[in-house]
Order: sequence, then C-alpha cells, then structure tokens
Amino acid sequence: MDREQDADDVTREVLIAVRRTFITPFDRGNIRDLITSMDNTIDQMQKTAKGIKLFEVTEFTPQMKEMADAIVKCAHLVQEAVPLLRSISSEAVHISTLTERISQLEGHADELHDIGLTTLYKTHVNSNPMAFFVGNEVYDHLEKVVDRFDDVANIMHGIVIEHV
Repeated sequence: MDREQDADDVTREVLIAVRRTFITPFDRGNIRDLITSMDNTIDQMQKTAKGIKLFEVTEFTPQMKEMADAIVKCAHLVQEAVPLLRSISSEAVHISTLTERISQLEGHADELHDIGLTTLYKTHVNSNPMAFFVGNEVYDHLEKVVDRFDDVANIMHGIVIEHV
C-alpha cells in the first residue's frame, strides 16, 4: 500500500516527461498506455490489500497463496522486461518470451481461481456463508491483479510487434 502513491507519482512524472520530450524511444501513446496499465496494476494490488485488511483475513487457501506467488512472478517479469524496451529491436525475442510467461501465469491463476472458489463454496456453503463471501472477495481481487499484469504484458507485446 505504501508503494501505490509512489506509483502514482512515477506515472505522473512519466506522462509529463513524454509531453515534454520531442523524440521518444517508441510511440508516445504506447508509453502512456504502458505506464497507465502498470499504474492500474498497482492500484489493483492496493485494492486487494485493502480488502484483506477490511475483512481481517489472516488465513489463505493454498490456491490464494499460489495466486499471490504468480503475482510476485509477474512483477519480477515486468521488472525484467521494461528496461529491455530501451533496446527493443535487439531484445524483441526476450521481451516476447517474458510477456508470454506473464500470460501463462495469468491463465494458471484463472484455473487456481476456479478451483479455489469451487473448494471454498463446497467447504462453506452450509456452515459459514460469510467465509465464502470473504474468500470470494479475496479470490476476485487476486484474479484482477493477475489480469492487470496480463494487460501490461499485452501492451508490451504490442509495442514489440509495432517496432520490430
């Protein structure tokens, strides 16, 4: 949650720099789309943390933990891919490999979401509907974070396609 304001500041700085810079490494619209998508990802992470805090969630299912691991992996892949955009022509294959990996993680997270939600429902349908409701919220937030990372990957992949 502490990093969300930092991300907003970076987004603002990048957008101002793009407006002031005559020559950019690739299309200004692509830069705007990429930084906005990255900010949306951070915003969704903050919403997830707020939801967990709001509902006082202290225990997580194995699928929730695995989805969180996928989120961390996606963050590392984006962290690796973004600097490569400076050398987009020579790094196109590497960037495409990283974005494909993010998309694979997103697909796996969707499967985990469905399995976890089904298990959660079967576990709590008759005994504790509130636990199902809270768990559903956590799953929904986690799934949206991974979806936002997939959006980032799709934008990066689109930039590669346009410039190679």
